[in-house]
Amino acid sequence: MSVTYRQPGLVLTDRRFTVPLDHDDPAGETIELYAREAVASDKAGQNLPWLVYLQGGPGFGANRFIGKGAWFGRALKEFRVLLLDQRGTGHSSPANRQTLPLRGGPAAQADHLALFRGDSIVRDCEAIRAEVTGGAPWTVLGQSFGGFCTTTYLSVAPEGLAAALVTGGLPSLDAHADDIYRAAYPRIERKVAAHYARYPQDVERARRIADHLLTHDVTLPNGYRLTVEAFQSLGILLGGGEGSHRLHFVLEHAFVRTPGGHELSDAFQEEVQGLLSYASHPLYALIHEAIYGQDERPTAWSAERVRAEFPQFDAAKSLAGDEPLLFTGESVHPWMFDCDPALRPLRETAELLAARTDWRPLYDPARLARNEVPVAAAVYHDDMYVDTAHSLQTARAIRGLRTWVTDEFEHDGVRAGGPRVLDRLLALTRDEI
Repeated sequence: MSVTYRQPGLVLTDRRFTVPLDHDDPAGETIELYAREAVASDKAGQNLPWLVYLQGGPGFGANRFIGKGAWFGRALKEFRVLLLDQRGTGHSSPANRQTLPLRGGPAAQADHLALFRGDSIVRDCEAIRAEVTGGAPWTVLGQSFGGFCTTTYLSVAPEGLAAALVTGGLPSLDAHADDIYRAAYPRIERKVAAHYARYPQDVERARRIADHLLTHDVTLPNGYRLTVEAFQSLGILLGGGEGSHRLHFVLEHAFVRTPGGHELSDAFQEEVQGLLSYASHPLYALIHEAIYGQDERPTAWSAERVRAEFPQFDAAKSLAGDEPLLFTGESVHPWMFDCDPALRPLRETAELLAARTDWRPLYDPARLARNEVPVAAAVYHDDMYVDTAHSLQTARAIRGLRTWVTDEFEHDGVRAGGPRVLDRLLALTRDEI
């Protein structure tokens, strides 16, 4: 049952769909998908083309816009927009520590979660497209992981696409997770160096916090165990356009003087727990490395193993000398399932996913080489989350894909740049540039 309501300038409709849990077993178990349809009030009665938005992640529901901010307002000038909560996220049938035990034990949970990658998301889109558009192809806008899904879409169901737009999300077609992280750690190191160049006072602040965490057991108010490795993972902020400033503001109020000496302030702890907790998006941690699995090699906690190849990220070694503490980011580690109360019950499930060896290919290079769908991609120079070299290699492998390579934005450029980014990509797919 759909429900329609209004915001200023918008007509919104909550839509729910039933799709197979396993598309290879269409008569089997089903799950529910939620999506929010949006159309400009002055165009509500018009027969507009559709744009479906695939959010980054994995594990995040679609944006909850208030009004016509970011790229959304530009899209509403000519499209009906479908903001899809990908399976397991948002209002779609959830997959988290509370619901996964309904599947059974860790082995059953891992088998269930193996069905939550980009190939299943694309088949979900195709399952609902006929109901939404009457069978007409639609335009897809994929941000980050949504761009990975869009590349899968072009590989398995290009007939469903009128055009494809990718922002910060062209994946490598064949890299193992180890290759992804070997490319990632040097990028992260550059981002940290740039942060310290902007805010040199944060060098000592970060070292002081790290030293405190190495010598004290700290548990945040929500039960999260704040280790030095967890603190370093705040570097995930550095991949966004405002991330360096946000990290600076977190660090500047870390300590407060108490009768027992200096302690981490309540304000610092409150902010950090919100940044580190996976309670709202556990799939990010559970299947983050699985989105790179395409063959019989396990991902095997790739980010953790590869990190050992970069000893400069070892906090204790940095503090033993006079080196700045390096932050990390865009990586998932086994210790997260010990630190985070939202993940602790799922540790064994995560281990089974990391050991899995039956991943199916997500991309079809031969089909992409014959692509006929208009495709444009924004590639951000030195993107912390998605390797630029990998993205450009994939761009060359997709017939007809046009790129816009820019250092004007970071990974979240579709939010920060909004209308200009979408304008540019639409123009590229229409040969207007």
